[in-house]
Amino acid sequence: MSYSNSIIFGPIPSRRFGISLGIDLSPSTKQCNFDCLYCELEPAKTMDSMSDYPSVSEVIKEVKKSFENHPKIDVITLTANGEPTLYPFLDELIDELNKIKKDAKTLILSNGSTIYKQEIFDALLKLDTVKLSLDCVSEKCFKKLDRVHNNIEIEKIIPSMIEFSNKFNNNFVLEILFVKDLNDKKEEIELLYEAIQRINPKRVDIGTIDRPPAYKVKPVSFEVLESVANTFNGINVNIAYKNRPNQIQKFSENEIISMLKRRPLTSEDIENMFDNSSKIILEKLLKEQVVSIIDSSGLKFYKIL
Repeated sequence: MSYSNSIIFGPIPSRRFGISLGIDLSPSTKQCNFDCLYCELEPAKTMDSMSDYPSVSEVIKEVKKSFENHPKIDVITLTANGEPTLYPFLDELIDELNKIKKDAKTLILSNGSTIYKQEIFDALLKLDTVKLSLDCVSEKCFKKLDRVHNNIEIEKIIPSMIEFSNKFNNNFVLEILFVKDLNDKKEEIELLYEAIQRINPKRVDIGTIDRPPAYKVKPVSFEVLESVANTFNGINVNIAYKNRPNQIQKFSENEIISMLKRRPLTSEDIENMFDNSSKIILEKLLKEQVVSIIDSSGLKFYKIL
């Protein structure tokens, strides 16, 4: 697989976060402490540190250049061909980005595996949005699906996510990617729901494989994701699914209230599920303040007050 060798990518429009400027902290090679079965990058030996990376000054220089060419940037996204928290100067980089970001927000996309390390925990507290992955709870599933590096202390991840959620004042999002016959089993979904309730993130994004994976694994269907979302009772769940099917139906006022009591719905859910008469009822419930619209890290949710 060829790599861009470019520290910066974008700016590109993001449905959830607006105009995003991406920073790749491992632009020339894959460096990760996971070797996930579903990864879009090629299979690679796991590692617990980066050996090839740009300096903080190089990153900041490129970000400043991008701001000169594209003054309207909504979010600066820290990512990598691998795991961005393996970058050895993460704390310093975040400090420097916060000095120059102007009105832009900062975001990191991480697999969550290093959150129990104090230096990572403290660095992530300085960001505007932190998005961590949590594909499995059971150790067996974790090792089979995410193929983690042997020095990762799996049992510390969820307790540290709970602590982080309690201390973090900004937007904390969890992401789960479901793979057929691996983490889509009832027992694992129940463990995930229990963990999510304890972690209490602002939002949970659930999805499945939508690009060619590193290994021979298959995506789950939209119906499976919808079933999972309904299982996560009371959680702000966003279903990320390309070409999701329209399931336009007519709902009564009681049905809409019952549905929203079970789980908040996104604007995209409403567009894909509600016919015009149902939307009129929803607008009525908004005016009556039975339902409210809340913003969760750039996504609007309809929720019972």
